[in-house]
Amino acid sequence: QMWSNSIGLWCKVTCALLEPARKPVRAMRINYSIIFVADMSRSVAFYRDVLGIPLKFESPEWTEFAVEGANLALHKADADLPGTNPPDAKRAGTCGAGFQVPDLEAFHQRMIEQGVVCVQESTETFGVSIARYADPDGLVLSVSGV
Repeated sequence: QMWSNSIGLWCKVTCALLEPARKPVRAMRINYSIIFVADMSRSVAFYRDVLGIPLKFESPEWTEFAVEGANLALHKADADLPGTNPPDAKRAGTCGAGFQVPDLEAFHQRMIEQGVVCVQESTETFGVSIARYADPDGLVLSVSGV
């Protein structure tokens, strides 16, 4: 009995000491994947009719499919004219990822402290605050708040 109580007390003390070091943080999650396309109609037909992914909505510049989990979207690519596009141009045949975090301001501060390049400060886009950061290879990632 005494040995059992000692173990219980040790666990409580150890857990209490470790608790401040553990910070309950809601995990970052993939919010969407964007596929940049040259021809929206052709790409919609492929993903909807060939792959069989149900369409959520369609427009000339942005289309979403009804998938579980993260959103799958097609986005009209920037024109592929050599030498005329900025480094972060959205070229047909490439993808982009969007992440969602509980607190965009805190995330932004952490990224700056870590020396991550902020390509776009937090900007309101379609009612959502989105910031963009470059990974070590230059891939631009979008991050939104909840």
